[in-house]
Amino acid sequence: MLYHVRMDVHLPPDLGPAERGDIIAREKEYSQKLQREGKWPHLWRIAGEYANFSILDVADHDELHALLSGLPLFPYMNIEVTPLAMHPSKITD
Repeated sequence: MLYHVRMDVHLPPDLGPAERGDIIAREKEYSQKLQREGKWPHLWRIAGEYANFSILDVADHDELHALLSGLPLFPYMNIEVTPLAMHPSKITD
């Protein structure tokens, strides 16, 4: 199943530099692992914001929730999820 996901990050202003660096490094490692596995085929930064648009390709809603809640930045995110369906006018390969 494909999902369009918007993630907005809101780190606390009092988060220390070492903790901030650690959480961002863990986030990058986790997200790149999911990209290599094909579960996160598209990731775009939203210019001017600490946010991204992503397309996630997972088996079901439960896997999506597990993947998102496993993100190290999850406690600091607002996340909007839109399930996607094939459009009837799309030309298939």
